[in-house]
Amino acid sequence: MLEVLDGRGARLWAAAALAALGDAREELDGLNVYPIPDGDTGTNLYLTLEAACAAVAALPAEEDLLTVLDAFARGALLGARGNSGIITAQLLRGWADVLAENEVMDGAAAKRAMRLADEQAWAAVAEPVEGTILSVSRAAAEAAASTPGERLPDVVHAAVLAARQALARTTEQLPALRRAGVVDAGGQGVVVLLETLEDLLDGRSRRPGARPRRAAPPVVDLSTCDDLDAAGPAYEVMYLLEAEDQKVPALRAELAPLGDSLVVVGGRGLWHVHVHVDDPGAAIEAGLEAGRPRRLRVAHFAEQIAKRSAGPAAGGGLVACAAGPGLARLFEAAGAVVVRTAPGLRPSAEEILAAVRRTGTASVVVLPNDGATVAVAGAAAAAAQQEGVRVAVLPTRAQVQGLAAAAVHDAGRPPDVDAVQMSAAAGAARDGAVTIATKDAITTAGPCRAGDALGVIQGDFAVVGTDLGAVAVEVVDRLLATGGELVTLVRGADADDALVRAVTAHLRRNRREVEVAVLDGGQDRYLLLVGVE
Repeated sequence: MLEVLDGRGARLWAAAALAALGDAREELDGLNVYPIPDGDTGTNLYLTLEAACAAVAALPAEEDLLTVLDAFARGALLGARGNSGIITAQLLRGWADVLAENEVMDGAAAKRAMRLADEQAWAAVAEPVEGTILSVSRAAAEAAASTPGERLPDVVHAAVLAARQALARTTEQLPALRRAGVVDAGGQGVVVLLETLEDLLDGRSRRPGARPRRAAPPVVDLSTCDDLDAAGPAYEVMYLLEAEDQKVPALRAELAPLGDSLVVVGGRGLWHVHVHVDDPGAAIEAGLEAGRPRRLRVAHFAEQIAKRSAGPAAGGGLVACAAGPGLARLFEAAGAVVVRTAPGLRPSAEEILAAVRRTGTASVVVLPNDGATVAVAGAAAAAAQQEGVRVAVLPTRAQVQGLAAAAVHDAGRPPDVDAVQMSAAAGAARDGAVTIATKDAITTAGPCRAGDALGVIQGDFAVVGTDLGAVAVEVVDRLLATGGELVTLVRGADADDALVRAVTAHLRRNRREVEVAVLDGGQDRYLLLVGVE
């Protein structure tokens, strides 16, 4: 159990929070009916936190808590999307401002941080409404402040309990939520963030994808939701604004009569503006009078919702995440736009979204080819949907599964048919790998020492030995135990010919009916990737 949070702990929380939002993203999108039923709150929160985590990742490992939180808050502000994302960025800024004089965050500092963050968030919203993310934030801050003692785990635990109770009340506080029978999506996002911090302090951790879905209220069919008021503002306008702090009150006063859902957050010369209006030009002109707007985004609500409920679109593109230069060439040869990555390094949702755009097609299939990247690809797909691109994410967890899917890709087929064919090919591919242990550890196959050969089967370390060739042969044999007609060996950057020869010779002697394909993947870490179909 952690009693305080330092810079390293803050980094761990940031990574865990991003993973937790990735798990909860679809659920939060489905709950999003207020203020506009555009089904993107989970995606917006995920992309906001992803930008924050990217800012932290760029820091040296030894940076202190203040520097980490300041980068996290600034990154969130720069990457904030949607109403909830902007308010969350302001909450993070409040935390960073309070902790400016602290080397670590203890319970007393957490109480002050939650209080200031909540005050700033409420002040940033022109017309605060009960039953939203603000209600959840206020309940958490008040519970933290009234917690006896100053133990950080106790303070956070009290905040989590109060946030959950406030979240449950949102259903009755807002008519739109009551009609849909759901809680506030942004408020539930705050609960996820606080629960992740509580888990970290208590020593609990969950791998991406392992967080259980809560017994959620019904998810709303946004295509039939009647809460898009025809008389309300038609556009969402967002932009970053470089402006002197003293000019912001006048900007708020000018924007307020133009529409609703006005939120202006930030400080120190950089602000993020969000407003719903009928005249987007007037909202942008107000920003020009106050300073220098950039990263302008204007979205038409009715068009967004129509795109979400649209049927199959024409065209068929493919995006694939490749963990090595040879793998990238193989995917490109199959017609994919490639996102370059590496074992253990996950691409960002923005990188995948950019690749989706580069396909130039109205319908795209994404192959993550890594278990931890599936949620990232899902966030990118949801963001692409807002732009009118229909994206299907096949949950390929290994490069060889992606290769099997890409091998049957045919852009000339109807997109749905092509996705089904690729999904079937990926599902029929069993995967394995061979690598070398970098340190002493305990695996599911027993203890290993640095330098030992490790065999991976279906994502699990299942073989430990001292001879690379023998371990590779055992991996192949186990994958073939339930049958197979084709074995694909993908050579890594550091693999020598002897390793490949050992496996191919074994197959020729003992599995003559099996076809063998050897490819140069060029991936790091894994000397050999193995696929069996």
